[in-house]
Amino acid sequence: QVQLQESGPGLVKPSQTLSLTCTVSGRSITTDYTTWNWIRHVPGKGLEWMGKIQYDGSIHYNPSLKSRTSISWDTSKNQFSLKLSSLTPEDTAVYYCYCDYRGDEHWGQGTQVTVSS
Repeated sequence: QVQLQESGPGLVKPSQTLSLTCTVSGRSITTDYTTWNWIRHVPGKGLEWMGKIQYDGSIHYNPSLKSRTSISWDTSKNQFSLKLSSLTPEDTAVYYCYCDYRGDEHWGQGTQVTVSS
């Protein structure tokens, strides 16, 4: 059974950088044809896909967030991570990680991030 768990700070200040980690169990993050994604739910705006890292290490970003987003992985820990810089209150959201294996998705429970001074 694949399980994903987000971790990171719940409160960050404007202009800082958010760092989140997704810990995966039940499947190697290098499993063929699997993508590992970050997505967020912004209040009043719905879901916004942020980017992904694929099983081969290639990375793709949402163009609207690309300048502020960095995704990486640590295969030794079976984790992948998100960094989002230059935070503003508009980045307040619930952040989720999820995986997609040929249409079969598994999601983490999400983590609330509030950007406030």
